[in-house]
Amino acid sequence: MGNTKSEVEEKIRQLEEKFRLSGQDLGSYLDGLLYSRYLTYWDYIELDTLLSLQKTRTHFPDEKIFISYHQITELYFKLILHELEQVFEKEDPDADFLVEKLNRVSRYFRILTESFDVMIRGMDRDQFLRFRMSLLPASGFQSAQYRMIEFFCTPVENLIHNSVRDRLRSDNTPESLYELIYWKRGATDQVTGEKTLTLKQFEEKYSHDFLELANKLRHRTLYDKYLSLPAHQREDQVLRDAMRHLDVTINVNWSLIHIGAAQRYLMKKKGVIAATGGTNWEEFLPPSFQRILFFPDLWNEQEKKHWGKQWVDQMFNNKPESEIEKN
Repeated sequence: MGNTKSEVEEKIRQLEEKFRLSGQDLGSYLDGLLYSRYLTYWDYIELDTLLSLQKTRTHFPDEKIFISYHQITELYFKLILHELEQVFEKEDPDADFLVEKLNRVSRYFRILTESFDVMIRGMDRDQFLRFRMSLLPASGFQSAQYRMIEFFCTPVENLIHNSVRDRLRSDNTPESLYELIYWKRGATDQVTGEKTLTLKQFEEKYSHDFLELANKLRHRTLYDKYLSLPAHQREDQVLRDAMRHLDVTINVNWSLIHIGAAQRYLMKKKGVIAATGGTNWEEFLPPSFQRILFFPDLWNEQEKKHWGKQWVDQMFNNKPESEIEKN
């Protein structure tokens, strides 16, 4: 039922006051409203533009699935960064605020993880192994938004490959730490030190942005915000559970689901097929190899030592798929 005449008049009075205080003329805005078109769903979400972005490179039908799912993933990453940016901007957040943001980020990653079956079983393997060759040297490794999520969650020193983490100095800068970050190792020849073209492209486009972000986030990451809470709030079990859940969701579950896809498409009886871009997925993806934890103080030494190890062992021992899924 519509508003009564008196209610409409009251709203007009409130609008006049609002625009008067900002030095604006209500009548001009009403003219704009009078002449404007009604908003449609397809215009609001830019539907025609959105559906025009799936530009495949081959004639294989399942490439449409591949590119669409990656675009969906990047949209979710954008929402995740939207939540984490609010944590960064919030001065002195309390435990309730952090729990809400943690739960939202975990929810987005859970949706992505649960829907990743589209990638694991939703494409024809032969088609994938063919159309992937037209994508070189592009790789999901080059997702800048995912790297930004990591920077927002934890200080750079927690993103250093575990093989060199113990040798870090306390006075390291983001610039020096950036060269030791774990994901670079997955796209670098460990004998020659030569970087893949995939990594070179990625660094050329984003290194400046990453370093700028890392410096901006010094002492203001999600983990820093947690550590700055009063002691009684840091001990809040709901908050600690939310922090631990996010750590596992991103640094174990998200990595492991990618291993499932790699095992399906890139494992064969005579060996391993290289990933697009030449990244070493066997070393780069397993969380038990990387041992990246955003919130290390929330885990005991035993948990850190066996970080994601059980699931990875099952994958690489080629246990039946049904048995892996049970775990």
